[in-house]
Amino acid sequence: MPQDCVFCRIVRGELPAEVVHREDGLLAIRDINPVARTHVLVIPDRHIADLRELSAGDADLWWQLTQAASRVAADLGHADGYRFFVSVGPGGGQTVFHLHVHVLGGAMTRLPQ
Repeated sequence: MPQDCVFCRIVRGELPAEVVHREDGLLAIRDINPVARTHVLVIPDRHIADLRELSAGDADLWWQLTQAASRVAADLGHADGYRFFVSVGPGGGQTVFHLHVHVLGGAMTRLPQ
């Protein structure tokens, strides 16, 4: 894991985060700059810069991320529906270069980054 990646540092326990879900290989944390009533980030423990770095061998990881997003949304009161958002690269608005899925419930105030 890169030493300076903020999400890698959270995974290693070096930085605080409000963890709402943890399972083998990933964790879900509240976004520190929420854009909706519920705004959670689901991140893999393993450093992957963005979706472009996933390979066919990562299909199980992608499945795990999407299923965790559904569980987190339901657990936080959004079983009827939620938004699932992934930014890819600087041109796509990504600002933290560690793959993460935004789980958004309720009205949005702006687009996540």
